[in-house]
Amino acid sequence: MGRREVERVVAVDWSGDQSAAGQRKKIWAGIWTAGAGGSVDGGRVRLESGRTREEVGEWLIGMALKTPRMVVGFDFCFSFPKWFVKGELGCGDGPAFWELVDGERWLAAECADGRFWGKAGTGRDGKRPAEFSGERLHRMLRATDIDCKIAAVIPEAERAARVRGIAPKSVFQVGGAGSVGTASLRGMPVLKRLRAAGFAVWPFDRAGSKWPLVVEMYTRLNTGAVRKSNAEARAAYLAKKLREDAAYAALGRGVMAKASGSEDGFDALVSCMVMTARRGEFAGLRTPKDSGYRVEGWTWAPGVNA
Repeated sequence: MGRREVERVVAVDWSGDQSAAGQRKKIWAGIWTAGAGGSVDGGRVRLESGRTREEVGEWLIGMALKTPRMVVGFDFCFSFPKWFVKGELGCGDGPAFWELVDGERWLAAECADGRFWGKAGTGRDGKRPAEFSGERLHRMLRATDIDCKIAAVIPEAERAARVRGIAPKSVFQVGGAGSVGTASLRGMPVLKRLRAAGFAVWPFDRAGSKWPLVVEMYTRLNTGAVRKSNAEARAAYLAKKLREDAAYAALGRGVMAKASGSEDGFDALVSCMVMTARRGEFAGLRTPKDSGYRVEGWTWAPGVNA
């Protein structure tokens, strides 16, 4: 499938918020649709919120009926480290792990498994355990977390610069600043639902084998260094893009206003724009270099996996 044949790109900025109201506020989607009377790289871009996690899944399934050649990016971890998924739980691959995931049990205050850290409860103090500290820090990370989130080991200077100064977060962290575990555990049931509906989920499924295609993304790799929690910084970033990038110059004022006014909307829009510009890569995504990818999954990095 060529670059021009991708019919739709959807970048979803995810949330692990427990309440429906919180999900509708925090989950944003940037959507590029080929044609549609638009002038953004041959299509039209929308920026939307207002859906729960379950509603996002059903919405994507509905859109796939109209535009099956669709690529969807989610910014949460698609699995856990291999030693936990395969070695401890006996799952042969990521999708098998989704069948066993008991996210709400691991997130509950009553959970005594201290490896799920960052959130105190009746059976755990919330501190990062010794098992994930010092020389054993790597145990809480997947191979892809090390490959795309630790600047010192990234060979490409431009990609390394995008994540420099950012400490990689573990999927075991379920509370505290920047935690990704809660969103991931509550996202895996949606991956399971989409795969059951016929979506290919890379790298567990070969890219280009069938459509639509779902990939794991990391928004920092798309935005680069920016203080996105600050409204003025978001506005300055977007203003620079507006001056320098014809695709941004073609966006509607409403889309730009939404992205400027919301950190989550900002991540969704910028990720959508990067994925749209790179949409020719997705049909030919390579098998990741690490042998554990079928268990741990892998993060799509612009220009790296094609």
